[in-house]
Amino acid sequence: MELMINGTNRAVAPDVQTIEQLLESLQLTGKRVIVEWNERILQKEEHGTTVIGDGDTLEIVHFVGGG
Repeated sequence: MELMINGTNRAVAPDVQTIEQLLESLQLTGKRVIVEWNERILQKEEHGTTVIGDGDTLEIVHFVGGG
């Protein structure tokens, strides 16, 4: 499956079907992220139930702490 993630086309394994699984595959599990899926900002509670499809567009922002 092909997704547009943060402006870049990326191939994603076919077993990745939800936003939550995508975040796991990108090693973002447990990190504070905001996900925009097809121009809609998702609530964290929706990550496990939102099914992604070929050609979807996502913007993923994660926060990095610093000092």
